[in-house]
Amino acid sequence: MATEFHNLQELRHSASLATKIFVQRDYSEGTVCKFQTKFPSDLESRIERPLFEDTVKTLNKFYTEAEKIGGHSYLEGCLACATAYVIFLCMETGYEKVLKKISRYIQEQNEKVYAPRGLLITDPIERGMRVISFLKVIRSRSPSSRTGAPAPAPAAAPPPAAVAGDWRTSTRVSYPGYP
Repeated sequence: MATEFHNLQELRHSASLATKIFVQRDYSEGTVCKFQTKFPSDLESRIERPLFEDTVKTLNKFYTEAEKIGGHSYLEGCLACATAYVIFLCMETGYEKVLKKISRYIQEQNEKVYAPRGLLITDPIERGMRVISFLKVIRSRSPSSRTGAPAPAPAAAPPPAAVAGDWRTSTRVSYPGYP
């Protein structure tokens, strides 16, 4: 499991050498969050059609579950109004729970199905729920992989890059005579 995790991290770091393939939202049934199950031709050499369709259909089921309106979501709305939305500091909504389930599913699919094939799925929440993006990673050949010697273990992953203008990462410049 640890080597699978390192391989996944390694693939993510080499994403700059990747081709992005997008699966668009399907608006044929209105604004319900649903993605197209049309198989992109760019993925033909990497994954079988049934695996791709199963993944997209499962994601569509999860999003349908998240947007389902029932007694639970009605109760959440009433509690939110009654507590001036402070209740959401103490509990997760049903929608948030399903989004976490989707993230776990995508992580699992990346580890078991897509990463071994040189692909990575990006969580649609990272793309504003507009697309499911697949990164088609171009694996670089290191000298050790050609000789059959084991590749060195990857270094610890660096922290995520900070957003430009982030106050936590800005460096303070001192000028002579100015504190």
